[in-house]
Amino acid sequence: MKLSSTALLALAISSITATAYAETQSQDFTPVTVKTTSSQADATGFVEGQSISGTTRNWYANEQLKRGGKFAYKKDGVSTPTDRRINWDQGTIVKYNSGFTEGTVGFSTEVAAYNAVALERDRKSLASNNGGAPGSRPGAGNNRTLTTEGGDAQGQWSKMGLANVKARISNTTLTAGRMNFSSPQVDVIGNRALPSSFEGIAIHSEELNNLAFDLGTFDRVSPRTEESLSKFRSEYGNPSAETDHVNTAGITYQPFASLTTSLWGTQAEDLWNQYYFGATHVLGDSSVLSLTTGLNYYKTVDEGKKLLGEIDNDTYSLSFGLTHQAHSLTFSYQEVNGNEYFDYLHETNGIYLANSLLSDFNGPNEKSFQIAYGLNMAEYGVPGLKFNIYQARGWGIDGTHYAGGGYDGVQSMDGETHYEYGIGSSYAIQSGPLKATTVRATYTAHRASENQADGSINEFRLVTTIPFNIL
Repeated sequence: MKLSSTALLALAISSITATAYAETQSQDFTPVTVKTTSSQADATGFVEGQSISGTTRNWYANEQLKRGGKFAYKKDGVSTPTDRRINWDQGTIVKYNSGFTEGTVGFSTEVAAYNAVALERDRKSLASNNGGAPGSRPGAGNNRTLTTEGGDAQGQWSKMGLANVKARISNTTLTAGRMNFSSPQVDVIGNRALPSSFEGIAIHSEELNNLAFDLGTFDRVSPRTEESLSKFRSEYGNPSAETDHVNTAGITYQPFASLTTSLWGTQAEDLWNQYYFGATHVLGDSSVLSLTTGLNYYKTVDEGKKLLGEIDNDTYSLSFGLTHQAHSLTFSYQEVNGNEYFDYLHETNGIYLANSLLSDFNGPNEKSFQIAYGLNMAEYGVPGLKFNIYQARGWGIDGTHYAGGGYDGVQSMDGETHYEYGIGSSYAIQSGPLKATTVRATYTAHRASENQADGSINEFRLVTTIPFNIL
């Protein structure tokens, strides 16, 4: 990985700042040792350890395209343009978890029913990006609510979101079935009324202190706004290019209390091999001044049948966050080195890059910079209330050297630019029957040059999430 002079300068400035002002935090090395405790030894029984819990989420989004961009929806069988799209859904999850049976090998099960109700059924809520208009990109469309073949919003729909069995020995657990999974390349995405989930087999092992191992193989994804299962495909590439299997493995290592690292490799058969390295380091004391440094690096190369064409992509982000009591200030630089998008799996959150916002800032050869400010009102006597504001800019998008394949269309991107700013507020109830209920409101504006794929759009979201326990 070749770091630009901009990134190196930011690193040097941040290091000097931390040295000058931050109190020293313990950086003692923590050796890897075998755990002397066993999670399975604490098993209470299948019935004795069971629980029923869930969440209900009210999800509202109001989008308006700018600079001539149009959505399209069907009206009397005719494609009709509109500059506005409104979605309002209520998503509810009820989840049953059994306890683990006692013994050397413990067994348990997890089942979750997902239900969604479309509170806004105006056909404009179904609008998708109109091909060729500003704001369109490969695979873009309405991924906010389920629609019928005729184009109407489905009033309500349900599915089995999770359904798996688990087997545990000591501190190692095997899960088979439909599950949640979290990694930098295969990660549940939960930014709609309901989250995604994955069908396959996964192993998570924590037999060692400070060192964890993960393995997983998946063949289907349960999308956020669909009842059925789908094959995996890429977020930005040709939507007809699908993979039968996604195989992933990773190591998470914490050599110091202040430093967490992870290394992952993922194969999306016949699409790509993707490798990831990430590190987060904290220095200092936030009551005085602390510095959090984050590095994310992805290497992506084509694989097998190369259904998305030739891919050779190096993408990284560097972030530096200063925190003083209630205030935080973060600077993030991101760079894509490749003639295609930095891409990730559709219906996953497999993009651990600092500048992945409303736009992912992941165009061919794109560079981007973000500055963000956060305010935690707990320091001023209002715990649970937070505010944030940010601005990000991307430049140098150049797809003119792309040879063709799964990302056709990027050849028209020559020196494209865009910028985005947003402001948000969230509140988490601290006590009472609605404890842990969160309300978040965000307003985001994105503006783009003619051939930048995300177009120009304003979006307001209001999301309320209420957790509950039945048993």
